[in-house]
Amino acid sequence: MAKTASLRDRIPGPGGDLADTKLFCAASFIDGERIGIDAAGHAAIAVTDPATGAVIGSIPALSAAESRAAVDAASAAFPGWAALLPQDRSAVLRKWFTLIAEAREDLARIMTLEQGKPISEARGEIDYAASFVEYYAEEARRANIESVTSHLPDAEVELWREPAGVAALITPWNFPAAMLTRKAAAALAAGCTCVAHPSAETPFSATALALLAERAGMPRGVFNIVTGHAPEIVKPWTEDERVRVLSFTGSTEIGRLLFRQSADTVKRLVLELGGLAPFIVFADADLDQAVEEAIKAKFATSGQDCLGANRFFVERPVYDAFSIRFAEATAKLSVGRGMDDPDIGPLMNERAVAKQREQVEDALKKGARCLTGGKGHSAGPLFFEPTVLADVPPDALIMHEETFGPVAAIAPFDSEEEVLKRANDTEYGLVAYLHTNDPRRIYRASRALQYGMVAVNRTKVTGAPIPFGGMKQSGLGREGARLGMEAFTEVKYVCRDWR
Repeated sequence: MAKTASLRDRIPGPGGDLADTKLFCAASFIDGERIGIDAAGHAAIAVTDPATGAVIGSIPALSAAESRAAVDAASAAFPGWAALLPQDRSAVLRKWFTLIAEAREDLARIMTLEQGKPISEARGEIDYAASFVEYYAEEARRANIESVTSHLPDAEVELWREPAGVAALITPWNFPAAMLTRKAAAALAAGCTCVAHPSAETPFSATALALLAERAGMPRGVFNIVTGHAPEIVKPWTEDERVRVLSFTGSTEIGRLLFRQSADTVKRLVLELGGLAPFIVFADADLDQAVEEAIKAKFATSGQDCLGANRFFVERPVYDAFSIRFAEATAKLSVGRGMDDPDIGPLMNERAVAKQREQVEDALKKGARCLTGGKGHSAGPLFFEPTVLADVPPDALIMHEETFGPVAAIAPFDSEEEVLKRANDTEYGLVAYLHTNDPRRIYRASRALQYGMVAVNRTKVTGAPIPFGGMKQSGLGREGARLGMEAFTEVKYVCRDWR
């Protein structure tokens, strides 16, 4: 039987409890009402701390009928929200941003509690989440800035961007705050209303954000959070013609399913799917910098990141030196509970741990060498040692499947042509990392890499002003930047005779 933590145990730190205990909210938000477990006898979904296995709380498993009711509420609220002056929508988003920033520490603690990530990373994610709300509060004021010169005599031409309608937002467990605000802030700024489904493994970040949106003056029905099991909640949205946009972050497999389910209603889709990021190191690179950035690219969020580097390709003259330094740096990473702020926290569930074991065992059977790590960690059943595998062959599972954990695979290469071909030999195309000091090679490789984002001699590339997204089966559309609002708007062309 799972342990149950008291609130004081759940939220450790100075003072014990959250500064604002109401932010730990175990309810869905539909049409301005909170629906808890006790309402209408809902079943409960237990949420556990992955570091300890303790049950930290439960959320209601809502039904398909309530999922449709959320669309009813969003659809009814849409005309009023869309008709607001842009500056009025901006003011609500600006207030939401301020409240998120003020609640930073509480929100970070809730996230670490339910997701397990180190508290400093959780604080960073709250800052990241807030940045999208701030950015789109500003963009809300300037959605219509395009024009076209008339191609017809005696005709006046105008282009209008209008909100598309109700937007369905489906968010993952690894970034439970930032993925919600990146989607919701863009949709709300455009004038759409939202129905959102957070992962049942990390729902409390979403419900806390919904509570803050309510306090910011978000009108009822404009921003709805529906908790429960994904198939029960999401399928009604894919079938409903009133839902005009569906935005999803998660696996490519589920993205394909949602694509098929949305076909009959011809929805706009924004899909941020899987990644199998290559990390390429040429012999002319700054090796110390490459190792430092490799640690960041692989082990942020304990490796549970679609941007996480999966395959490390190192040019043969520096292959041994890089492998040794990278393994030594990896072996020094601390492992522990997120509240203790280690380098590596727990994985999300037993499936994730099993995948690390499977990929490590497969690679070793096929001739790879384990330079450090390679097994579960004594900190608990959901912890895995930071691991570096060298001489990993092309047919190893880890070279073809997302790892989503703290295991790195290294292989040598001999030529630029070879490594670019190997890097592109995947259905994924989200991000690639490139380390070289040759400006001509930087240009050639950046052009040749079939990825939506290329990071050159660095790891950190994301932010509210940049268009985040991938090529091939890593997704459709972009999130962030002005491009992030496009999916939530329709372009209307008006041609008017002015004689």
